[in-house]
Amino acid sequence: MAAVLAVVLLPIAVVLAHLFFPTGDLWAHLASTVLPRYVANTLWLIAGVGVLTLIGGVGAAWLVSLCRFPGRQFFSWALLLPFAMPAYVIAYTYTGLLDFSGPVQTGLRDLFGWTGDDYAAPNIRSLTGAIVMLSLVLYPYVYLLSRSAFLEQSICSLEVSRTLGCTPAQAMWRVALPLARPSIVAGMALALLEALNEFGAMQHFGVDTFTTGIFRVWLADGSPAGAAKLASVFLIFVFAILALERRSRGRAAFHQLSIRYRPLPGWRLHGWRAAFAVVFCATPVAFGFAVPAGALAWWTWLSAAEVVNADFFRLTLTSVALAASAAVLTVAVALFLAYAARRSASRLFRGLTRLAAVGYAVPGAVLAVGIVIPLAALDRQINAIGAEAFGVSPGLIFNGTLFALLLAYAVRFLAISHGAIDGGLTRITGHMDDAARTLGVSAFGVIRRIHAPMLRPSIAAAGLLIFVDVLKELPATLLLRPFGIDTLALRTYEYATDEQLVEAAPSALAIVLAGILPVILLSRAMRRSSEPHEAAGVAPIAAGAPL
Repeated sequence: MAAVLAVVLLPIAVVLAHLFFPTGDLWAHLASTVLPRYVANTLWLIAGVGVLTLIGGVGAAWLVSLCRFPGRQFFSWALLLPFAMPAYVIAYTYTGLLDFSGPVQTGLRDLFGWTGDDYAAPNIRSLTGAIVMLSLVLYPYVYLLSRSAFLEQSICSLEVSRTLGCTPAQAMWRVALPLARPSIVAGMALALLEALNEFGAMQHFGVDTFTTGIFRVWLADGSPAGAAKLASVFLIFVFAILALERRSRGRAAFHQLSIRYRPLPGWRLHGWRAAFAVVFCATPVAFGFAVPAGALAWWTWLSAAEVVNADFFRLTLTSVALAASAAVLTVAVALFLAYAARRSASRLFRGLTRLAAVGYAVPGAVLAVGIVIPLAALDRQINAIGAEAFGVSPGLIFNGTLFALLLAYAVRFLAISHGAIDGGLTRITGHMDDAARTLGVSAFGVIRRIHAPMLRPSIAAAGLLIFVDVLKELPATLLLRPFGIDTLALRTYEYATDEQLVEAAPSALAIVLAGILPVILLSRAMRRSSEPHEAAGVAPIAAGAPL
């Protein structure tokens, strides 16, 4: 158990340790030239994505949960569709659509007879463009958790506020939103962590952030130690977000004190209010999924004859095999740690197990740095021993192999599987085990006949989510892949880097189609959670009620 935890936590410890390692003139050069720009862009990125995801996620969740307007049922699940669109894919797509030679500007010039000097087009390849693109695909984190929090609330608490003189709008601001605050903050933290992890979009837009800087220092300057130093400073931002999320909750507890559930009111919207609700909910669905997915489908049709060949199917098979292997490995490690933590009486061990799940908050580029440095040192040691003892150096054993890549995936996505499996284990009480043992069932039989059936949904959901996340993962794959190994994400990145955006469409579309699977699972889970509430009926608020 200790060995598994040590392997999982080692990359993070290695990166943090480089805060105190000297790197000579390189770090002084970085600190005096590009580091201020990395810090400034990162802060603006956090601020911009935070504001837009808060407005879009909470606003959409409020409308579909608390209001009744045309299309509400459709938007309740369609607002999750941008989850399926990786940030770098939407960045590549809109670049192809909105660039000077793209169909939008070309169509405007043909339609009105303009030249390039007759109009001012917004520059999508900018920090502002990156913030908008990331917000379009990351707001579902806030939407999902906010909507779940709203659905769990009861009208009883709102009615108490009404008896104290609050209008419906005041009751929502003073009661409903504070009750949902922990979920809203948690969703924003996830969105910001994903924004910090993004490499493909930021590199394509030419925006200097810590992630692009790590790649530049490592690959261009040839300094893994300098990249680790930069990554250690980057982790300060990551842990600051985690600390703020924890601090925002403090010791406050948010509970429903009513013993009787009654559904939330549904304010029926008419006229301009209904139109505003439809436009507000349709905008992120259209620009975050429908437009880029339609463009990818059209470009795939145009480039399929050239790109979709035997090599493309080999690439797809490699990606699927790699993602499936990572999912199996990560779920197995999570099962081992969850059972070990459940049976251990040590608070320290349980704390370290929870700490191991922090890898999801660590960007893939940072993990890659933390994995390469110790594995390279281990390979050098093994080669030195082999050369001295046998006169043979075995070469790369761990570094630059599938072992390093799968290790990065396991550390990065362990939180997903551990959270799902740990939640499943909470439904299995010790009394179930005791009852089975008194009936003569062996320990293995208890796991096979009781634990396995109850954990199967959690394991399946965790495995599927990890499978899709690995298909989309770009930074760690780009830095750690063995020679000759390509994935759909890497092929998309390579074509986009060469500005061959039409040729990048088939592999990008394949990633998007795979990403729809967890969206379906999430929408089904939300529908099941809301069915008991909606089955109880809706308490409508008249459209003329004062808000």
